[in-house]
Amino acid sequence: MTHLPKALVLLAVLGLAACNNPDRYGAGGVDPNAAGGLPGAGIDTTGLGDPNNPNSVAYFNQTIGDRVLFAVDQSSLSDSARGVLAGQARWMQSNPDYAVIIEGHADEQGTREYNLALGARRASAVQNYLISQGVSASRLRTVSYGKERPLEICSDEACYSQNRRAVTVLSIGAGA
Repeated sequence: MTHLPKALVLLAVLGLAACNNPDRYGAGGVDPNAAGGLPGAGIDTTGLGDPNNPNSVAYFNQTIGDRVLFAVDQSSLSDSARGVLAGQARWMQSNPDYAVIIEGHADEQGTREYNLALGARRASAVQNYLISQGVSASRLRTVSYGKERPLEICSDEACYSQNRRAVTVLSIGAGA
């Protein structure tokens, strides 16, 4: 076997290995701003689940709330954000089979590098608050998207305010 076929096989294997959570955003497609869960363990067998089932991802997203918003250039939590996160922490303690990714986001103002750092600070603020409320740190992971995944696209404060957020994304498999 020459080097080219080996390289192509290796590339294909690595590409397939990256697809470890194909149903992350639920059935029906990819939404980079919505949370989704994998079916499994009898907890949420339909992806997002029934919004009336207190153990489902849909209930978490719609009733508890899966995101908190931030002020301009800030990563400190407001009182309303702390209220949402306290509810998230209670839900997570009642549903220990879920792992959590906290996504930090920023509005389009500022440089890419600045917004990536700001998104990371926002995600860390949420992570630290959840840990302070008793959620195991081993269940939590953070990622910053900066301004790369806007929820709203327009150049006014109404859009900017929706993009300054941290989103809590759930998936089965915490093992905490």
